Amino acid sequence: MPDYRPIVSDFLLASVPALALLAAPAAGSEAGSAPADYDSARAAFAAEMVSRHGFDPDGLTAVLGQARYRQAIVDAMERPYESMPWHRYRKIFLTPERIAGGRAYWRANADILDRAQTVYGVSPETVVAIVGVETSYGQRVGDHRVLDALTTLGFGYPKRAGFFRGELESFLLLQREEGLDPALAKGSYAGALGKPQFIPSSYRRFAVDFDGDGRRDLWGSDADIIGSVANYLRAHGWRAGEPVALAATLKGRIVDGTLGGVPVAEKAPVAPNTTAGQLRLAGVEWQESVQAPLGGNAPATLIRLDGENEEYWVGLGNFYAITRYNHSNLYAMAVYQLSQEIQARHSEGV
Repeated sequence: MPDYRPIVSDFLLASVPALALLAAPAAGSEAGSAPADYDSARAAFAAEMVSRHGFDPDGLTAVLGQARYRQAIVDAMERPYESMPWHRYRKIFLTPERIAGGRAYWRANADILDRAQTVYGVSPETVVAIVGVETSYGQRVGDHRVLDALTTLGFGYPKRAGFFRGELESFLLLQREEGLDPALAKGSYAGALGKPQFIPSSYRRFAVDFDGDGRRDLWGSDADIIGSVANYLRAHGWRAGEPVALAATLKGRIVDGTLGGVPVAEKAPVAPNTTAGQLRLAGVEWQESVQAPLGGNAPATLIRLDGENEEYWVGLGNFYAITRYNHSNLYAMAVYQLSQEIQARHSEGV
């Protein structure tokens, strides 16, 4: 992977006419125009960053002046994969190529995955599946300049502008801490970075230097990538040795989104505030995990997925931890099912 980390002083760009750059029109908008207040909002943001974080005003203005409004990024935000029905979403990720790629990634990084499991308690197949779902093990890390994505969404997408301005702030702080070049780094249309697609605030909080070279590289270091994904999951509630989800059947009927008084989650994640015992009383049945049978007080959530045939699952604490990576039950189920396919291939040695 290319190295996006030239020396930090490149960020200052003091020789560029900063005010002229920031005043320049948002070119390259791809059949869309930036909102009328786009440039004024960008200038106000720059002033806040100087005041709060001590950035050089000319250098920061120059960098933000390189950002371009991209209508295609706004359009992509309006049609996320997670809006698909489950049976279509599943087919994107549960492919022979992605399963074989996961087996190869595990084989190439077995020692690192074992060490991450020892340190963080997260199963290797889960870490591998997340990298597989996110970027096909690094084959598709994103074609959008992160600077363009975060400025477009931070100043031109009112629905979530506050969130993305916060991510732009984190991105600029990250470049100062890690030596990223903000004008070169590429990622997703939402500004996610590297093979595991960490948003900038998550990169700053949860990325780890797992190879001990003094930097956290989520593009080129599989040790840092694996350690960071495992650290993220542990920080969001992953419990070592516990199951993720169990396929279920129902005795009763769902009425008004509940089964016997138990709420049923669909695409949106719900924290596992119901117990396994309550699910059984409501008429939910499942085959117990041999490795970790559920006690009656185990936190659990009943999940319905709109497959070609309806699917019901008991989502457990580790399933909910995966949804903290991407707030979607579809995402977490794709990760879980891909992890099981990869683990089976790994166990078979094929």
